[in-house]
This record gives sequence, C-alpha cells and structure tokens, in this order.
Amino acid sequence: MAAVIDRCEEVNPHVNAITNRFYDQARQQAADADQRYRDGSARPLEGIPFAVKELHPVKGVTTSWGSKIFEGVEADHTLPAMQRMFDAGAIMHIRTTTPEFAHCGHCHSPLYGITRNPWNLDFSSGGSSGGSSVAVATGMAVLAGGDDGGGSLRMPASSCGIVGYKAPFGRNPSALLDTMFEAIVHVGVLGRTVGDVALAQNVVSGQHPDDITTLRERVTIPAGPGSVDGLRIAYSPDLGYVEVDTEVARLTEVAVAKLADAGAIVEEVDLGWNESTYDAWVTHWQGLFATIAGEHIPQWQYKMDPFVRHLILQGRQLDHVRVKKTELVRTEMWTKLSAVFANYDLMVCPTQAVPALAANHQNDDKSFTVNGKPVDAYLAWALTYPFNLLGQLPVLTVPSGISESGVPTGLQIVGKPYHDEAVFSAAKAFEAVAPWAQRHPNL
Repeated sequence: MAAVIDRCEEVNPHVNAITNRFYDQARQQAADADQRYRDGSARPLEGIPFAVKELHPVKGVTTSWGSKIFEGVEADHTLPAMQRMFDAGAIMHIRTTTPEFAHCGHCHSPLYGITRNPWNLDFSSGGSSGGSSVAVATGMAVLAGGDDGGGSLRMPASSCGIVGYKAPFGRNPSALLDTMFEAIVHVGVLGRTVGDVALAQNVVSGQHPDDITTLRERVTIPAGPGSVDGLRIAYSPDLGYVEVDTEVARLTEVAVAKLADAGAIVEEVDLGWNESTYDAWVTHWQGLFATIAGEHIPQWQYKMDPFVRHLILQGRQLDHVRVKKTELVRTEMWTKLSAVFANYDLMVCPTQAVPALAANHQNDDKSFTVNGKPVDAYLAWALTYPFNLLGQLPVLTVPSGISESGVPTGLQIVGKPYHDEAVFSAAKAFEAVAPWAQRHPNL
C-alpha cells in the first residue's frame, strides 16, 4: 500500500486521474490485512489497493458523478458491487475521475478537468471510467471499479492498455442510476490481466437482494490457462458499418492472426449491421439522460458540461414510438448475430475505431474524421455500444497492440449470451500468445 500511495503522488500530477484520497484509512486497513494473512483469515482480495470511480456511491464518501451538482455531497449507501469488493478485502485508497454523469467516451468534466492518457499525454484516457483505467495502467491501483453503458469499461481499457469486462446483464448487481432495470448499463472491474479481472468478477457477480434483475445462476470463472484450440471464431473488422482507422485495422489483423496461431479457426464475417445501430443507442442514451438528470436543468444547466445539457434536452423531445422502435433495431441486430453464432463459438472485433481521442476532444466536433471521412464525434468511433444494446452478451477487451502515437489498441472478444467462461478462456489464451502485462507507460 505504501508503494502504491507513493506511485499515486508521483504519477497523478501528470494524468489527473484522482479525485479524492483515503491514505490514512488505507494504511490502517493494510495493517489489518497483514494480520489477516498472519492468522489465516485472509479474504479473496485481502489488502488489494482498489480505486473506486467517482460515479459509484460509497456510504459517507463524496460521490459527485463528476458534476458540480453533487460536489461535496456524501452518498447514503454503497453500490452493491463495490461493497462486495470491500467485503472481499479490497481497500479503497483513491477515487477516480469520470466525465459528468459518465456521459461519453473520453474523460474531462466541469468539476475535475481533463484526465490524460499515460502512454501519450496529448491523448485522452478514454471514458467514462477514464480515471480508473489510468490508475490501473500506471500502477496507482491494482484493480479499479468501472461501469459500462456504451463502452465505459472497454473504451478506456483499450486506450490505456488494460483489461475491461462487460458482464452480461444480470450477472453483476448494478442499480447504479437509481434503477436496476436499465439493461444497457453494467458495473464491473478493470485490471492489468485477464486473471486479475476474473478474480474480481468472481467476487462481484451473483444474485443480490437489492437488485431483482440479478441472476440466480452463479458463474465462477476458473483459474488457470485458457484455450481456443479448435474453436471457431468469427471476425468482424468493422461490425459492417464503422469506419476503422487503418492502423487500428492493421493491429487488429495481427491480433486475429495470433488467435489462429493459438489453434482457433478464425474467419471473417459480415454481420449486416448498419448505422441504425448507432441511432438506436443514441436515442436510448438521450432518453436515459433526460430521465436521470432532467430535473437539474432549471437550476444547473449552465454549470453542466454543454453536451450533457444537449443530451437531456434531446431526450426530452423524444416520442414514445421512436424510443420503442429501438427495440426493433436491437431485435434485428440479434437476429443477424445469432445466425453468426450458429456457426461460431465467439466473435472478435476492434474495441475502438481509433487508438484514442485527443485529450481535449469535443463530442460535437464537426471536423472529426477517421481515414479522412467525417464521423460523428460523440461515439461513432467506438465498436462497443452495440453490445450494450445486446446487453446479455459477455464482452471483454484485451490489449491488441500499440499505435505509432504510443497509445495502445484493443480487441473485443464477444461471447454468446451468458457464456462468460468461454470469453475468459479465449482471452487468457490470447494473452498467452500476445503477452502485455509487463509493458508500462513511461511515467
């Protein structure tokens, strides 16, 4: 713990990932953990330094959501998934940055400013779990909490060169947005290796009395190596419609070849998805923001991130039919992907269409392009959000390479509904042939 705290003070001035510190409390808990190891009562995560995202309520601790609205406001409860981490022995020593209300795929907010990518400070950490991803990537934490409504675990994990997992809906307790029925939002944990994330996932998952949507079936990810030998893996370079940066495409091809080297049968497929997927996610997201934050518009709209205000106002204008039609899009998406899964065990694709965004990226930047072609700057450069619309699918991102800018890239491994173990087994097998954990940013 002392080493991690020293690391926080050394690195954070460069990246701006920490919102609050609990060093004295953490040192005492670390001493208690020492005693537990001595007397044989150590728990699964005993003494592990754990960073908690500023979005996740922790009772008695300021939980700002990256917003001036909740600056200095203490939570009256602890998010169930975080409580499970604490009960397993993880020690919260820092809180980490998030864009306001976790609304986007980069990380800057009116309250905390810009969180930078530790591999290249000119770039964003990714979002919305940007501070958490930076903390893990730089050794300021061993594990960190995050959540994923459009890729907020997987996008920053990709940009920071770590592992992020979106569990299938119901696997982990959520209840993050004062609703447990929001099927596109998932709570999880970030780590440097697939094994680390599996260890934490086994702690977080399972039925919880506070979340009626949690599944009675409990899946335990086994320890030990994984395998893709003989597995049939579908490869989609662009999900059928996303403009993918040529460098990302090249690194993804290299990663896919390594899966083949490990014994998988990898074949390129055409999903047949189109831009209606993006429209469906944005529509759903706008409606969600109008619901969870619309009441704050009269008093706080001019102290919000302007794009958060935009999301809320757009959401207020939605009609019920348009919102309901998103379900038709999601159904069509699954119909097409289900046909692929009839012949393949897993699917892989890039995590993002670009390695990372500029540190000062703007969601409404009309000049934003990929390969010289105009792309909606908000989230059309990601390949993560479709799997939030299909929230029952387990999806894990692993580092796939490093770009010329020095920023990592990621590969998504997508499983069939609730086939968590298959995703982790494939990820471990990929990690074995494409080792990454010993690579560190120069900070």
